[in-house]
Amino acid sequence: MSINSNTVHSSGIKAFMDEDFILQTKTARVLYHEYAKKMPIIDYHCHLPPDEIAQDKIFGNITQIWLYGDHYKWRAMRSNGVDESYCTGNRSDREKFQKWAETVPYTLRNPLYHWTHLELRRYFDVYELLSGANADRIYDEVSEKLNSPEYSVRNLLKKMDVRVVCTTDDPLDSLEHHQRIREEGIDLKVLPTFRPDKFILIENASYVQFIEKLAALTDIHIDSFDLLLKALRKRADFFASLGGRLADHGLERISAVDFTPEEADKVFKKRLSGAEISFDESELFKSAILHHLGTMYHELDWTQQFHLGAMRNNNRRAMRTLGPDTGWDSIGDYPQATSLSRFLGRLDEYNQLAKTILYNLNPADNEIMATMTGNFNDGSVAGKIQFGSGWWFMDQKNGMENQMNALSNMGLISRFVGMLTDSRSFLSFPRHEYFRRILCNLFGNDIENGELPNDIEWTGQIVQNICYNNAKEFFKF
Repeated sequence: MSINSNTVHSSGIKAFMDEDFILQTKTARVLYHEYAKKMPIIDYHCHLPPDEIAQDKIFGNITQIWLYGDHYKWRAMRSNGVDESYCTGNRSDREKFQKWAETVPYTLRNPLYHWTHLELRRYFDVYELLSGANADRIYDEVSEKLNSPEYSVRNLLKKMDVRVVCTTDDPLDSLEHHQRIREEGIDLKVLPTFRPDKFILIENASYVQFIEKLAALTDIHIDSFDLLLKALRKRADFFASLGGRLADHGLERISAVDFTPEEADKVFKKRLSGAEISFDESELFKSAILHHLGTMYHELDWTQQFHLGAMRNNNRRAMRTLGPDTGWDSIGDYPQATSLSRFLGRLDEYNQLAKTILYNLNPADNEIMATMTGNFNDGSVAGKIQFGSGWWFMDQKNGMENQMNALSNMGLISRFVGMLTDSRSFLSFPRHEYFRRILCNLFGNDIENGELPNDIEWTGQIVQNICYNNAKEFFKF
């Protein structure tokens, strides 16, 4: 049975996603509505395409902005028995939206159900529950709005009061779109983030081609490990010239075996020659380049981010036909603690450890990450080593609560830099609201249970710090 989202049952059951959604206590409601709700957004890690911000793109319809490239929705549709042609295939945009709408009622208790309706409400004032029955009408209504300048990508960001966006960029990227945005002098800060993983993963089949492209771009004949580092530094300096101040890595785990620069150089040259390298040689090289990149980030006064634990591209058949990043990834069970400790410890030993954010995809690693951050805080910066927010499969209510509880118990949640979208969608920013409601509910429940003092003003300040102020100060935005 389909019901209107504003219905209040005679039994006293709360209406679905009312203004106090997730907020279970009076104190939680005060913390959210009077403190958290009004805070601007800093999205310090996302995958928004900078070219679409530069051109202030206007999307033709809801499918283009909502379903193109969204592997979260594709996974749900496949699980609901929807043919691939409606996900990544050549079906029309209207047909794809229809199949997504038919899937939505089956996403109950998946965060997609909440995100879908938050996004329809916050951007388009659509309060109906999306289903196959009303898909055609909602498609027309929302697409008509999207076709107007009021719904250009910059206006969508402005609507959510987004102040800073840090995109994720290849060292080979020209950053021409960031340059254009910077020259226009718009209120929104759009900054590049340095992601050099393709120069770390030496076992990659295309590794030599990547090196050749980097050499051509930097005008450096890269035939040694030292010259590779020099070329990457040249690109990092270019990123910095356009306001970049973060690096990001998406790795299964950190490599941190013993190495010497001479050994790393030998492996690098062997790989350039076309010879196969062993697992041990690969580990040695990755350990060396990660360490040297870490020292570079410290010299640049950047923040380094590590997204660890994803097991990518599990479906080989889909990888052959669709390519990477199409929704076939899962949580990996890689060992993290020992190598992460060695990596951070080497940098810290010689005072070369940059500000760091650690993200884990496996919830079993929550306490490992929460305690690891405490090993290398040196008092120079509040929260210098951060336990990053729930990421990917963990950016849902349970995952965010678990991450914040681990951080609270074993670190200082009051110094937490808060939420990010990690998204390719311009409609994903209500996820910050989702996070803020969960955060306020945790504090509110503790206050009303007598586990925290009833000091709303101080707790409200902590909430505002987590939502915005800590990130602003931490990254110097």
